[in-house]
Amino acid sequence: MEKVAVIGCGAYMDSGYGCPGEWRCLKAANLGEGNFKKPVQVVAFVKCECPGRALVPTIGMAMKLSEVKPDKIHLSSCLVNAKPGCPYSSPEEFATILKGNTGIEVVQGTHDYH
Repeated sequence: MEKVAVIGCGAYMDSGYGCPGEWRCLKAANLGEGNFKKPVQVVAFVKCECPGRALVPTIGMAMKLSEVKPDKIHLSSCLVNAKPGCPYSSPEEFATILKGNTGIEVVQGTHDYH
């Protein structure tokens, strides 16, 4: 089974602007819906904290502590589709930085639930 890490927008999740946190991402991952083409095993779920400087170290620490390297990293739908968007970086920039530092494919979005 494919192993994935999910990164959510901490500000969006904590503020309650339409994202209660991980349940929709985990549901999509478990059922193989949205941007998950088949059911997957979520091995890490971390929040990006503004201004995003700790994103790479945080995902690195999640991999180190779990002793599992994910096959893919998914940027959550709240991080990718937030309105207003992140004032510090775009999802594309986050994906490039993560891929460059981890070598792991980054997928934009997790689900399309409303």
